[in-house]
Amino acid sequence: MRTVIQRVSKASVTIEGQVKSQIRQGMLVLLGICDDDDKEDIEWMVRKIINLRIFDDENGVMNKSILETGGDILVVSQFTLYASYKKGNRPSWIKAAKPETAVPLYEEFCRILQLSLGKNIGTGEFGANMKVELLNDGPVTICMDTKNKE
Repeated sequence: MRTVIQRVSKASVTIEGQVKSQIRQGMLVLLGICDDDDKEDIEWMVRKIINLRIFDDENGVMNKSILETGGDILVVSQFTLYASYKKGNRPSWIKAAKPETAVPLYEEFCRILQLSLGKNIGTGEFGANMKVELLNDGPVTICMDTKNKE
């Protein structure tokens, strides 16, 4: 499981001209799922995300988590995080999970993240052509992969 986490002042996802979700200050999480991901990967990633100290404290130091700031989270599925680009110029998506595997894991990730955050999160729509807008705050962008836990 791979994520790109961006600290944002605001973010939204639009599908076919309609805003599906929008948030104010918080995190935009782009989520990629591979075939061998499981519930353990979800739980590890959620725990890291909600405890990631990337928000400023009263001294302007990144020392607070999303739990402490009360910020929002928007999760967007992003199979392209598993692009293989070593051979040729056209990326291969062979490592990305197929929808029958990825959809239930994406939904479970969102469910557990929402429970852990203690409030609703915004989501995109799995497999849809989405227009994602964000105002990166910092900029702060963190990449995580459950295959590189150490």
